[in-house]
Amino acid sequence: MPLTTDTRNKLMTVSVATLCTALFKRGLRNQFIQDVHPLNAGLPNMVGEAFTLRYIPAREDLNPISVFLDRGHPQRVAVEQCPSGAVLVIDSRKDARAASAGGILVSRLMKRGVAGVVTDGGFRDSPEIARLSMPAYHHRPSAPTNLTLHQAIDINVPIGCGDVAVFPGDVVVGDAEGVIAIPAHMADEVAAEAVEMTAFEDFVTEKVHEGRSILGLYPPTDEQSKVDFVAWRTRHKR
Repeated sequence: MPLTTDTRNKLMTVSVATLCTALFKRGLRNQFIQDVHPLNAGLPNMVGEAFTLRYIPAREDLNPISVFLDRGHPQRVAVEQCPSGAVLVIDSRKDARAASAGGILVSRLMKRGVAGVVTDGGFRDSPEIARLSMPAYHHRPSAPTNLTLHQAIDINVPIGCGDVAVFPGDVVVGDAEGVIAIPAHMADEVAAEAVEMTAFEDFVTEKVHEGRSILGLYPPTDEQSKVDFVAWRTRHKR
């Protein structure tokens, strides 16, 4: 099911932590991509359907720098074909010793309207990428070219990224804390529930800062907490 504008807008307003809980309620425990971090934590949420690129270990006789002369090279094709509004997710085998991509390729993705880029490896030119307006997530900076360790082999196939299975079309969401992959068929219902959860958590946070105990409030086992939440939603038009 394609990502709708309504669901995209909802996912722009919720945290990855809240989405993790919504997915846990549905039996999915391992959707948070491990050990990836935003280069610019101040950007809005990253939301888009996954378009994938897979690397395997480089074999020296097949991976000289001259491979980039081929316009059909999978890395170059991925950058030029990743759809506007999608997120390019790169399987770098959790190996950040060589870069998954650099500032020029990430800038090209941004200019093409891509919603973001994620790798479980590293980016070179990371200070430059951090200044871009498009979200980017990686494990750590890595200056060497990807060719020294990574061989681009497939685009838009199921991959592993940070110990998470990512399928083309999965809905990928990133915030200042990290990145989660939501199976496409449940994105609408998860987004809707996450908006409701966020409203309640905002209410609870306000009450906690006012000095209220979490007992009976979080979760709302006291009837008064439920009454207060209804009144809070009315007051805040949530």
